[in-house]
Parts: sequence; C-alpha cells; structure tokens
Amino acid sequence: MTGQWHPDPEGRFEYRWWDGQQWTDQVSHQGQIQQVPLGAPPEPQRVPATPAAAPAPAAQDGFAGITGDLVDGRFAEHSGAAVANQNPRMLRVRLGEPFMARQGSMVAYQGNVEFAFEGGGASRFIKKAFTGEGLPLMRCQGQGDVFLADRACDVHLLQLTNTGLSISGKNVLAFSSNLDWNIERVKGGSIATGGLFNTTLRGTGWVALTTDGPPVVLDAAEAPTYADTDAVVAWSANLQTQLKTSFKAGALIGRGSGEAMQVVFHGAGFVIVQPSEGVPVTPAQ
Repeated sequence: MTGQWHPDPEGRFEYRWWDGQQWTDQVSHQGQIQQVPLGAPPEPQRVPATPAAAPAPAAQDGFAGITGDLVDGRFAEHSGAAVANQNPRMLRVRLGEPFMARQGSMVAYQGNVEFAFEGGGASRFIKKAFTGEGLPLMRCQGQGDVFLADRACDVHLLQLTNTGLSISGKNVLAFSSNLDWNIERVKGGSIATGGLFNTTLRGTGWVALTTDGPPVVLDAAEAPTYADTDAVVAWSANLQTQLKTSFKAGALIGRGSGEAMQVVFHGAGFVIVQPSEGVPVTPAQ
C-alpha cells in the first residue's frame, strides 16, 4: 500500500500523511507543510487559526499568491525511504547506488544525475534480438532524485531477498543494480512452438514493475493457475510453468484469431495478472 494524504485524524490540521502502515508527523494546513507528531500541540505561529493571521509570504516564496490542491502540499515531493512511490503511478528514487530503469521512463529529476545506455552484454543483446523480449535499459547514477513513470500505468514496488522473479519485459520499470537480470525461456515452451521469453531478476534488491490497472495476485499453491500470456505480468521464478495452446478458441478465451495461449503455473508461489491484454495487434493484410 502506498502513502497518501488523508484528513488529519485529530482534526487539528487539514491533512496528515499516511505512509501505508501508520500516520506520520508530516501535516499540511492552508498550503503549509510541517512536522507535528500525533498528540503534540500545534504551533500557532506556523499554522494560523484564520487566513487573516497567516504571516506574509517571503519574497523568495515561489508559491506566494497561488492556492489550490496542486500547491497545498498533498502533491509535494515525498521524503523518507530512498525508493518509494511518489504516487500510485510514479516512482521516486533517491540516488545512492546506481540503478537500472526502462529507457524513456524518466519524467523528471533533481540534482546531478547521469543516464547511460545499458546493453547488458553481447549475450543479452543477442537474446533480445532473437526472442523479441524487449527490455531497453539505462543506468542511472549520481546524486539526486529521479522520478519514473510509464504510460501512466500503476507502479508497484517489491523487495527481493535471495530469490527470483520472472517479469514480462514490458512491465519492468526499474530495479536495483544489485540484482542480476537475464532473458530466459519460459519452461514448457520452445522457440519452434512460439515459446514465451521473460526477464528474470535474481538476488537481493528492489524492483518496480507496472500494471495496466489494478492487478490480481494469485496463489499458485492453491490450484493449477492459468493466465493469458498478454495479461500475465510476473511470477515467482521457482514456479513450474507450461504453455497451453487452445486452437479455434480465439472468440472464447483471451484475444486472437483462432488460437489462444495460456501459461500454466504449478507449485508454491504467486502469479501477478493485470486487467489488460495490452494494445491489440492488427493482423497483417
């Protein structure tokens, strides 16, 4: 769950920041943001009781004379964790260690930040060209804050600890440079049969992925789990997979023209599925 501004539960301020687990000390009142712990008395000189009592804005205040929800603090840059959601559709990364991000996903940054093409080496380049699993990456390094987004999709942040995650390349937004990544064939399929290839991340670090709408997370241990290859986003790398093809079922299952393909999952782990199959592909004439 990501943090959001909510009405102050104590009623002393307009808004208080909820970080997804608890109320924080950050409050917003009449366009001013300050730190006031729960239960602490307000500071009258900083949070005036009426607009008439508000102190005159400093000459260098770029927000002077402007009011509205965009400048009252609820959309201000978040502080706290080095890697966190700025909002449900944008990721903020405070640079310390370098990290990888999808090329073109940077929407803003502050500070001294450098962006460089990350090819991944000759073997990964060949795999990307041969399999069509596209993961164009850039290395971000330096000092500052970087804001990332992709087509206004929902952004979800996961932490990996000595484990692996298989992700569709189109859903990778960014990940820690500590993680090892590779393009791997989904077991149960082959190139000759139109096999599916995914990007696998392994190790310890963070990864941000995107979904086209709110996803569902299915527990594959409860029962064999089937997912449309265009809708599945990611799954635990330890799951057993198999590709299932249904002919002459395009009008009934998934989307296609007489053929539908699903990934079958078995074992202890989870599968993330988005409520979208992506942009329809127009058949060649």
